[in-house]
Amino acid sequence: MATVRIFYFAGLRDLVRRAEESLELPGAVVNVGQLAQHLERVHPELAGRLHGVRLAVNESFADLEDGVTDGDVVALIPPVAGG
Repeated sequence: MATVRIFYFAGLRDLVRRAEESLELPGAVVNVGQLAQHLERVHPELAGRLHGVRLAVNESFADLEDGVTDGDVVALIPPVAGG
């Protein structure tokens, strides 16, 4: 099992009521897409809200197929609106 550090930003932080957490991932969660699905199960308030959210692994934007391993730091960054 891998343990990863998750950072939530902006509205996502408000939804899960925390800025960060450490999560132990099931063995079946090996990439960013699977991690996103796992987060929706762990935090049902995220269900359907991760579309358009960028995930960064170890400070680099990641694709859904990119791997997630023990000790990784993952940031969930929602789209930014400006005016």
